[in-house]
Amino acid sequence: MRAGVLQRITSRLLGFAVFSLVVPMLVGLLAGDGVWWAFAIPAVFGAMASYGFARLPAAREASTSTLRRREGFVAVCLGWSVLVLLAAVAFSLTGAFPGFAEAFFESMSGFTTTGASVITNIEGLPASVLFMRSFSHWIGGMGIIVLSVAILPELGVGGMQLFSAESSGIESDKLAPRIAATSRRLWSIYVAITAVQALLLLVGGMSFFDAINHAMSTIGTGGFSTKNSSVASFDSLYAEMVILVFMFISGISFTLQFRAVLDLRAGRLPSKLLGSPEVRLYTFVTLGATAVVTLSLLFGNIYETVGESLRYASFQVVSIITTTGFGTADFALWPPATQLLLVILMLIGGCAGSTAGGFKYVRLYMVAQHARIQMRRLIRPRLVQTMHLGRREISHETTESVLGYSLLYTGALLVGSLGMTLLGMDLISGTTAAVSALNSIGPGLGSVGPAQNFGHVHDLGLYLLSIGMLLGRLEIYPVLVLFTAHFWRRG
Repeated sequence: MRAGVLQRITSRLLGFAVFSLVVPMLVGLLAGDGVWWAFAIPAVFGAMASYGFARLPAAREASTSTLRRREGFVAVCLGWSVLVLLAAVAFSLTGAFPGFAEAFFESMSGFTTTGASVITNIEGLPASVLFMRSFSHWIGGMGIIVLSVAILPELGVGGMQLFSAESSGIESDKLAPRIAATSRRLWSIYVAITAVQALLLLVGGMSFFDAINHAMSTIGTGGFSTKNSSVASFDSLYAEMVILVFMFISGISFTLQFRAVLDLRAGRLPSKLLGSPEVRLYTFVTLGATAVVTLSLLFGNIYETVGESLRYASFQVVSIITTTGFGTADFALWPPATQLLLVILMLIGGCAGSTAGGFKYVRLYMVAQHARIQMRRLIRPRLVQTMHLGRREISHETTESVLGYSLLYTGALLVGSLGMTLLGMDLISGTTAAVSALNSIGPGLGSVGPAQNFGHVHDLGLYLLSIGMLLGRLEIYPVLVLFTAHFWRRG
């Protein structure tokens, strides 16, 4: 790896982190909440560090237009780490958090779009802190889209090769130009969707501050709210339906959404979007799960009418399946079978190339295909059959990558669950806390259910869950590869 390139990357990442602190600082100044300085201090130090790295001789001579694979892995992990650490310092300085572990957890939860919180009285937080929580979702969400469309495919991570930047019409044989081109194209639709949702929430009577915050949290599929009872606080069917629709949209690949916009502008049907096997499976599972949960709530006498059952079932299913985590009901009080179904949806998550977390439908689809082919080979050992995603043939290397990811994903869940139970949590709470962290959900069950928070979790547990959030959000491989001896060898 080239020291100059890493220094230049670090400088740019620090500069972006400073921007992420300056915006909530300005919000704090306008709101007069008295803690704007907590964001200014790390922003100043971050700016100084950014300038210092940029002025180093090696950094000044380096070019980032030809990032190598190892430098790409370091840049991915370094980017999230810098954002999280500076925001954690800011959170800690505000005095809104009991200690640094809680501030770090909240920051990691924000930028990984998890939405798990340690705060009990959310409405008592300063405006700048409330905004930073939602803003971190929004920034993290855009970072995840660029990561999954422009970076991870080039690094060969976990089957993401299927969603390379070529699918958005971007062609480049260099990683850095690809990232820049992808960012510009996807940024426009990301901002547009956020603005439309915020406007619709404003029309429905939500305040400007609440509308902006909930729009950013929705598009980032994060789930941080400005209210103690989340979306339920508004008691508005209109607001719930607006948020539900945009949560569902945010669970679909933004590359496909961009292509759909281009098709519609040209007067064509969005064939790429409508014909995507992953989007079809995502839609089918969402509708099917909504129907099952609605019937379960109705026949379980949780709600009295079909309309009421459908209202709460549809919102929670979409919130969970997109890994947003907004709440309009305490699903920990629902029938056990319904709770189990929601946990299964947590594990699956949304589509690749979206801001949603989870295992992803494309991987589930590929694992299922692989299992089907293996069963056929038990009967016909000489059978030669390739896997396909739609009309696209899946390479053997991609299949191996997905199967390897499946093993690491399962291992991370088991280690996380074991760690949380060793720290004193009961089995249901500890396991769903690990599931929530790795899949970027937010709420779990038991003591970390939708009506609870993570404030009671041991500091070591908060750090363990933070690691789980980072692993899940960065698709595991980029983080773990840094801890292998082979990665650091020359050549």
